Amino acid sequence: MTPVALRPATPADSEFCYQLHKAAMRSYVTATWGWDEHVQREHHARAFNPSRWQIITAGGTDIGVLDIEHRPDEIYLARVEIHPDHQGHGIGTRLVSALLDEARQNGKALVLDVLAVNHRAQALYQRLGLAEVARHGDNSIKVTMRSARPNG
Repeated sequence: MTPVALRPATPADSEFCYQLHKAAMRSYVTATWGWDEHVQREHHARAFNPSRWQIITAGGTDIGVLDIEHRPDEIYLARVEIHPDHQGHGIGTRLVSALLDEARQNGKALVLDVLAVNHRAQALYQRLGLAEVARHGDNSIKVTMRSARPNG
C-alpha cells in the first residue's frame, strides 16, 4: 500500500491545486454549471487558503488536496480532491475513514457537501456510513451528508 501523508499547503501550491481541481472536478462542474475558465480561476483565487488546506501526497508525490474545518459539534470536510490518476486505490477511503475515527473519538459528526452529479463520491461516503441529510443550492445541486454522532 502506497504511503499517504499530508503536508501543509503553501502559496506556491496554488497552481497545483487549481490544476488538480480541473482534473478531478471539471466533468462534475461542467455537468452542474458549465465550465468557464475565467470563473473557475476567480473562484479558486477566492477559495485557496494555504493556512487551512493540506496537500495529499502518495509516495512523496503531490496527488490531492484536503480542507477540513473543525467546528464545535462537527468536523466539516470542505474539500477532498484526488487526481484521477490516483483515484480508485483506497486513498480517499483511508482519508475519510481517518476523519470519521477522529470525529467519533471527539463525539462529533463528520459532515460534507458533495455535488449531486458526483455519484461515485456519494457511493464512497455511503459505504463509509454517511447518510444524505439535505439537498441545497439552485435545483438541489449539492447533497449534505453526515455521519452519526456517537451517543447522538
